[in-house]
Amino acid sequence: MAESFLILAQAGGGGNPLGTLGFLVVLVAIMYFVMIRPQQKQLKEHRALLGSLKKGDEVITSGGMLGKIHLVDERTVTLEVASGVRIRVLKTAISAKGTVAEGPQAATAGEEKKKEEK
Repeated sequence: MAESFLILAQAGGGGNPLGTLGFLVVLVAIMYFVMIRPQQKQLKEHRALLGSLKKGDEVITSGGMLGKIHLVDERTVTLEVASGVRIRVLKTAISAKGTVAEGPQAATAGEEKKKEEK
């Protein structure tokens, strides 16, 4: 029985190595366009966001904290989260500009108000 497996293994091993190489190249290209390139684009957009932060901007941190920028340093940002309450966070913890009300739900609520007015 073991001899039959050896015979089958030898008979099937004569494939075209160029086809295997082509398959690997296509696989790497797909991985690049599906995983690596979008991640690099997202990182570039986040760096641009961090570079454009200024006093008075309303931001959302990656932990979900909302606040208005009071002071921008080289690596940190001081947020005013309530009247007179200020916290320091790393710039990299800022995930977006704006408030929660500017999200997609706010846009649909605004459209509903316009429809009601008509």
